[in-house]
Amino acid sequence: MRTYRELFRTPEFTPFFAAVSVQTAAQTATGLALGTLVYARTGSPLLSALAMFGPSLAQVAGALTLLSAADRLPPRAALTALALLSAGAACVQAVPGLPLGASFAVLLVMGVAGSPGGGVRYGLLNEIVPREGFLLGRSVLNMAGGAMQICGFAVGGALVAVFSARGTLLTGAALYVVAAAVTRLGLTARPARATGRPSVRETWRTNASLWSSTPRRYVFLALWVPNGLVVGCESLYVAYAPGHAGLLFAGGALGMLAGDTLVGRFVTPRWRARLGAPLRLLLAAPYLLFALRPGLPLALALVVVASAGFAASLLLQERLLALTPPGLSGQALGLSSSGMLAMQGVGAAVAGGIAQLTSPATGMAAVAGLSVAVTLALAPGLRTPPGADGGRLLGADGSPSPRAPRTPRREETT
Repeated sequence: MRTYRELFRTPEFTPFFAAVSVQTAAQTATGLALGTLVYARTGSPLLSALAMFGPSLAQVAGALTLLSAADRLPPRAALTALALLSAGAACVQAVPGLPLGASFAVLLVMGVAGSPGGGVRYGLLNEIVPREGFLLGRSVLNMAGGAMQICGFAVGGALVAVFSARGTLLTGAALYVVAAAVTRLGLTARPARATGRPSVRETWRTNASLWSSTPRRYVFLALWVPNGLVVGCESLYVAYAPGHAGLLFAGGALGMLAGDTLVGRFVTPRWRARLGAPLRLLLAAPYLLFALRPGLPLALALVVVASAGFAASLLLQERLLALTPPGLSGQALGLSSSGMLAMQGVGAAVAGGIAQLTSPATGMAAVAGLSVAVTLALAPGLRTPPGADGGRLLGADGSPSPRAPRTPRREETT
């Protein structure tokens, strides 16, 4: 599967695509509104960053307790319920006079409850499209996410300016309801991918098995840490340019859209194998120039260029699927997604803390330097071929097995 036409002719991909796109727009608008609301109330870059990205920290708790649900719940029902829960949370956040502590408590609950969502969503994508079409399908979803973020930040910024942050939160809640309806009416009811009941014990057992593989560990760390630190840079847009944060966020989404389009559709497997490391460095390096406190035009250009590096995640996710049996793809992708979101929360906290003590520009440059350092440290481990696992690949039951079958691969993906 190499063309968009083939992809959208695949049964159920179009409603799946629509539901994910609308939900991304809702997340974008509500995140910007909440970050703006908290910054207006407190004047704190740290609290503003945590309001936008702090719920990601709660993904750690969810990944350690609820992640086995990613393969053990019917995907349509799970995604519908999560969208409706998000709508309810946005309505609560819009209540006038809601104490700051209560607002962050809602974010914490949503972070934990939403932790299986990425695994459910992208595990379902792996069922809807053929396995060889996963990278193209994932890139299209990323492209849609970029486009929806551009629209969401632009429209969300306008709504905040014209109406209010609370009005924007209610708009986001309505979009979540639309996403739930599209999911419920447009997708087929499928059984869970794995048998058994979700449990903390099963979550821990499978997570430990996934982590036992050295090549998978490098992939997980490369997906989590550099990405999360760069999102720490993004969390300071509001503090860096209070009147133009929506423009910077839209620029970042535009860069991500361009990178995903090029890598997902036009770059051949041979060149994808060579572009992995440069893309991972591109993700952070432009933010080092924020130490010079660039004006808005240059800052916007740096953000667009850096965000193209997010396409490296496509290549890493493709590599992860090559190292994971299909029956555990949901939990593996869920662990990847939860880890990325959790590290985004860590990155926001670190960047916000540095900015609180110094300045937003210094905070952005500092976490970008950390991201570059981590990328360079992980590079040797990502040169290992996907099949060279030292007898630690998972068997079909999820347990380590020296003779577990491997997914055939013709090209290295990093």
